[in-house]
Order: sequence, then C-alpha cells, then structure tokens
Amino acid sequence: MKKILHISKYFHPYYGGIEDVAKTIIDELKPYFEQRVICFGHEKETTSSVNGIEVLRIKTIGTIGSQPVSFSYKQKLQKLIDSYRPDYIHIHLPNPLISIYLLYVNIYDAKIITHWHADILGQQYFYWLYKPLEKRILERSYKIIATSKAYLNNSLPLQSFQQKTTILPNTVNEDKLKIQNNDQSNIEKLKIQYENKKIIFFVGRHVPYKGIDYLIEAEKSIKEDCVIVIAGVGEQTARLLEKAGKNKRIQFVGKLSNTELKQYLYASTVFAFPSHTRSEAFGVALAEALYCGLPAISFEIKGSGVNWVNKNNYTGLVVENKNVAKFAEALSSILSSDSLRDKLSVNAKEWVKHNFLKNQIVTAIHKIYS
Repeated sequence: MKKILHISKYFHPYYGGIEDVAKTIIDELKPYFEQRVICFGHEKETTSSVNGIEVLRIKTIGTIGSQPVSFSYKQKLQKLIDSYRPDYIHIHLPNPLISIYLLYVNIYDAKIITHWHADILGQQYFYWLYKPLEKRILERSYKIIATSKAYLNNSLPLQSFQQKTTILPNTVNEDKLKIQNNDQSNIEKLKIQYENKKIIFFVGRHVPYKGIDYLIEAEKSIKEDCVIVIAGVGEQTARLLEKAGKNKRIQFVGKLSNTELKQYLYASTVFAFPSHTRSEAFGVALAEALYCGLPAISFEIKGSGVNWVNKNNYTGLVVENKNVAKFAEALSSILSSDSLRDKLSVNAKEWVKHNFLKNQIVTAIHKIYS
C-alpha cells in the first residue's frame, strides 16, 4: 500500500475550511493508502490518532501575520520523512514557511501534490521575498490542485502550471450537518433565545478579508426586526466588539462546536458572507450554509470561487464589492420576503447537493493519485 504524508497548517479537531478539506480527502483515501499528517499544534508537540490516522502536531513559538512559526518543524519533518518514506507529499497552501522547509529537506522519491487554496495577497514585502521559492515548489510539484476554474484562471502564480493543475472543489461534510438527537429542540431554544427574531448569521475567522466591518456597518440600514449573530474568533475580535459597541442587534457568540454551528445554521434566516478579496478563494462555510437551506448574501469578488458557490438570484444575492448599502439592501430583501427566501432556500440545497458533496469529487481525488 502506497503512503501519503499530508501537510496541513492545522488538523481536526481544529475547525477551518482547509482543515475540513484535508480531512475529507484523508477519509476518502483511507481504504487505499497508508496516511499520516504533520501540522502545527499549540502548547506542545503531540502525536495522536484521529480516526486511525497518526497526526504529529508541532509546537509553535507564535505567529507572524497568519503564519504559525516553528524553528524545529524542519528537523521534525525530515525525521518523519526519513522514517515514513512517503510516496506522495500532499501540502495545503498558503503555508509559506513550511513550503520553504519542504524545499530544503530530502524527500527521496516522493511526489509533491500542491493543494492551492488561495494566493498570498497581503504582506507584499514578505511575498516579494517568498515568490521565487513559491515558484520552485510549484515547479517541483507532480500535480497541483485548484479549488475552482475561476480561481485558477485568475491566479498569477498558477498561470505557468495550468497543464498539471486539476480542479477539485471543496466539499460539504453531510454527516456534520445532519439533524440528529436533540438538535431540533436546541434549534427552537436558539430561536427563543433571540426572541424569535430573524437571524442574520456569520461564521468565520475574524480577519480583515472576511469583511465583518461591512456587516456591522450594514446593520444601520436594516429596518427589519432582526439580530446579527457573529460566530468565530480571531485577531480582529476585540476591535470588532468595540466597533459594535452596545448595539443589542449585534451579538458575538465566539467559537462554536460543530454541533452548535449546525444548530445556528438551521435556526437562522439568512447567511451573511461579506468576504471581499481573493484571499477568500471558495467559502466552505458559505457552501455549508447553503446546504442547510440558508440563502446567502455575498460580495462580487473577481476571480474568486465564491461567485461560483453563491449564484446570484439563485442560491442567494450577490452585490457590488464593498458596497455596504447594497449589502444591507440585499439582506433586507430576504428578511422581508418569505417567497424570495423560500425560493432561494430550495435552490441552495439542490445546488450544493449536486455540486459540492463528497460523492461529486471522489473520481477526481482518485485520478490525482492514479
């Protein structure tokens, strides 16, 4: 049985779009390949088993921007490759520091599969230094994976490598979102908690490209009786809390478990997705909301897969990028029209079921490793 070493920034049970993608691929390939994972941890180095897959988590000394930093990672990576001797190394990018380490370790005859989730758009001074090394990792890659045709066509780093790039959409984990046990009663409790007001829901990391500022600003123009629930945490949480102030229509609920997230999605009326740059390449959280029948409001982002996931006037509404007034108007139109909301809700569920479930990409995953 051939071996795969997966390199993800973090890994389950850490929640994130890339981490969910990594776990989906690992679960699908489990019967056919021996697999291990190396990723960042937090407080200490640990080796554990996640559904029978050995996961080595390397302790970090901090983060620079969104990049976790560990000086021992390169040595640990080499030691793991020496002992494990993988046939494939599947690395999820962006993860600049680790892609550099990968260039300077002995991988023997392993083939690199680069999973390209997004271009590096911020930190341009750093990127100027990293760009030649990024090109080298793409040159050394056996295959490259992009998450949408739109992103591939608009990604400058990938333009010279389209001949070895495969499109593999991110997927929704149905099992995570199915109603079970006490879910329905807890969904009803959530509605009561918010006084049966219509809920505008957001979930995601609190970082600049997620555009949470635009959602908070949009609240001022929404006349319908509603509450905006903002889930997740991040580097901007404290500032966003200060910006929202004592506005009772804006509620921060912090980091949610998978079960809590599911219940909020089913309790809500509309999903707000105000990401505004190509750093948002796809939107797994967006696809999950659509699967649960939540119409979505998003910005038009040129060259991003977000425009593919949320189809304007079909699964939700898409408005001019960074236009707060249009964003608020779109939210209001769904809040105020049951017929529009119901139509978009039905379409949203069908769209995800036919395009972003695991069974839609199984063949593509196996083709990559054939």
